[in-house]
Amino acid sequence: MKCRHCQAELTLPLVDLGSAPPSNAYLTTQTLRVPEKFFPLRVLVCTQCWLVQTEDYAGADELFSADYAYFSSFSTTWLKHAEHYITDMVQRFRLGSNSHIVEVAANDGYLLQYAKAYGIPCLGIEPTTSTANAARAKGIEIIEKFFGVNLAKQLASQGQQADLTAANNVLAHVPDINDFVAGFALLLKPAGVATFEFPHLLNLIGQNQFDTIYHEHYSYLSLSVVKTIFKANGLAVFDVEELPTHGGSLRVYAQRSDTGQRDTSVKVAELLARENAAGMATQAFYTHFQTRSDKVKNDLFDFLLEAKRTGKHVAGYGAAAKRNTLLNYAGVRPDLLPYVADRNPAKQGKFLPGCRIPIVTEEQIKQIKPDFVLILPWNLRTEVICQLDYIREWGGQFVTAVPSISIS
Repeated sequence: MKCRHCQAELTLPLVDLGSAPPSNAYLTTQTLRVPEKFFPLRVLVCTQCWLVQTEDYAGADELFSADYAYFSSFSTTWLKHAEHYITDMVQRFRLGSNSHIVEVAANDGYLLQYAKAYGIPCLGIEPTTSTANAARAKGIEIIEKFFGVNLAKQLASQGQQADLTAANNVLAHVPDINDFVAGFALLLKPAGVATFEFPHLLNLIGQNQFDTIYHEHYSYLSLSVVKTIFKANGLAVFDVEELPTHGGSLRVYAQRSDTGQRDTSVKVAELLARENAAGMATQAFYTHFQTRSDKVKNDLFDFLLEAKRTGKHVAGYGAAAKRNTLLNYAGVRPDLLPYVADRNPAKQGKFLPGCRIPIVTEEQIKQIKPDFVLILPWNLRTEVICQLDYIREWGGQFVTAVPSISIS
């Protein structure tokens, strides 16, 4: 396989997580009777440009289907994050009724609803029908297509260039990262700003966040790699923020290389220096991730097996994409984790892909009163503990598996 950015041959492995179906390919009572499609989940590192990437097996159309079931608005933490983002961008870049905001991967309108509240014209680009329709129900205009150079040219020719583009948790999801990034250089107005948020590879490696690796994520990104890819495709990084979301993310600010005039923040050089000091451009940085991932997997399986042996009841919470990698790689099935509760009605009544664990409402937890609740989206641990704090009434405890088994 060749690198998705620089086309160099890939020879350095990061981790092999076996095989799993797409994270959002939830099963129904009917589809339980038919075979599932599993794809190998192997990640390689380019020693030329240092882009970390999954091996090619599944196309985007197989991963982001019309009934895609991830809806951003079911997380109150994420909604607050989106609202703060719009407020910050409006103030920093003096956006108003004469401005235009475009969000790529607009999902269910979780972010653009706040732009509309400011009276700022906005447009969402979202390829999945289920979430696109949810955004339209909020009164947001949606183009139901995958984004790239062709769509950017079309929008620019129609006078739809943007003062601000937002791309939250999508840069890692695109198979053709060069085409995707180049599209933003075309979509921006001469003085426009593009922001991108993505999990920081430095944290993924350092904190054993192997469950952040799944098929919908084609790339795993550092600032230094993003800066390189942007430069090759018409964008220049001028600022960066470190965020707590998704176990530690970056928000990168970019402008057009040909017309952008904003000075580069000192934070860019500081973070690049930290990544370099950590050895992210050396093979040694990546060599022990497999061993540490295997320990997390084995410790989770041992915990669930011991709970079953001692008659303890464990419930799962949060049918997020992370759980697909964690549960399938650890070999967890309904005998060890009988159900996973989730707030999203689009998931309730279905079954997790691969492990085939039923997804239920939160009411199941209240009725059964489990001894432990395994929080699968560990990045939302604080939110989930606050939401389910009532399990303390019967002595229930919370468990997370990443970066290591923790019981509280």
